[in-house]
Amino acid sequence: MQLLKRAEFGRKYRKYLYRSILSLFIIFNILAYLGAYAMTHFVSPGQFGWGQPKPNSSSIPTDLGLKYITQRIPIGQTEWLETWFIPARSPTSKGTVILFPGNGGSKAKQLLRPARVFHTLGYNTLLVDFRGVGGSSGNTTTLGMREAEDVAASFRHTQTLQPQQPIVLYGVSMGTSAILKAVAERKVNPHAIILELPFARLVDALGSRLNETSIPTFPMAQLTLAWGSIQHGYNGFVHNPEDYASQVKCPTLILHGKLDKWTTAAQIDRIERNLQGIKQLSIFPNAGHDLLVTVDRDRWMQQIEQFLEQVKIR
Repeated sequence: MQLLKRAEFGRKYRKYLYRSILSLFIIFNILAYLGAYAMTHFVSPGQFGWGQPKPNSSSIPTDLGLKYITQRIPIGQTEWLETWFIPARSPTSKGTVILFPGNGGSKAKQLLRPARVFHTLGYNTLLVDFRGVGGSSGNTTTLGMREAEDVAASFRHTQTLQPQQPIVLYGVSMGTSAILKAVAERKVNPHAIILELPFARLVDALGSRLNETSIPTFPMAQLTLAWGSIQHGYNGFVHNPEDYASQVKCPTLILHGKLDKWTTAAQIDRIERNLQGIKQLSIFPNAGHDLLVTVDRDRWMQQIEQFLEQVKIR
């Protein structure tokens, strides 16, 4: 009798355990699906939906005393990139710098202040909204995967308009991953690239952000990335800028905040070590994952100017 009771208890316990595990699995997947959707979709003002507010162009270059031209770069027949072209101060520019924002950023939100410095140094600048943000078409992001196509389109557009001039690519955070992917896989061959606040692997970048919350990093980072990959048709598990770096041969400057919570020094070291061309790393001791020109403008400008002079873009 006692053995039968124990056996019955064991069956009930296992049934309860299996149901609990299944319930947690379902809950984690629902949360991951919703999290991936919210992370990669934008909602325009006045619209109802699940996602981040779509970044807009609340500021324009003339607010900083910069003349500009708004341009559209077509991608296919139904999509486009909105850009601002700011000509150099002098009739003869040193080259053109194409600037790309980070996740949830836009040309107005993240690129105006860096562009003003490049303008001061004598360069044309092209500020680009990735698809999904600002004045560009769409309402989604793929965290640098599809955005590599936007980098390639912007590069070809600039080559057509200024065929004899050096072209430098500058990106912030997610923008750096799009640049590295474009150089590695889209036959984009700039004279130099500047990577500000890069990350090494997308799954690690997601994990580091979850680590700041009460949500368990494992398995939520993996599940979120898996659902995001399904939603957008890209494999986020192979979106690893540290791997793209091994295909990059042009001169590269990496700018990193020492207090960055999202990317470790070891991850930055892996990116730098994999780069095949001339490379420099500049660490800002008092900065985190912040737009570095806003933390220490003088140091930022000095590092940029010295790098571009060293690689003969002047």
